[in-house]
Amino acid sequence: VQLQASGGGLVQAGGSLRLSCAASVRNRRITSMGWYRQDPGKQRDLVASITTEGLTNYADSVKGRFTISRDNAKNTMYLQMNGLKPEDTAAYLCNAVARSTNSGTPYTYWGQGTLVTVSS
Repeated sequence: VQLQASGGGLVQAGGSLRLSCAASVRNRRITSMGWYRQDPGKQRDLVASITTEGLTNYADSVKGRFTISRDNAKNTMYLQMNGLKPEDTAAYLCNAVARSTNSGTPYTYWGQGTLVTVSS
């Protein structure tokens, strides 16, 4: 599985951005996808996740402002970010958990980060 994230950029506080993560898949079935964010020197934190069935989970800090969605047919995940705050500034990384279509073994994959910068 290869993950390609895009959509980051510079935005003023209160603005919006939409991140996308496209997955290319061979011999795997994606079960869940998610967005994490990380500042240099800090741990990687979950922002939001979504299962194939559409079940979502959000960090408390983004509830009500961010919306995660997924197009299973396109193996693409989105993160709509509204009401952005300076503390949302970070590298945002996409993640996927996929199972082998042969053995069912789960694997975790990471894409490269896309940088989100929110100015005050």
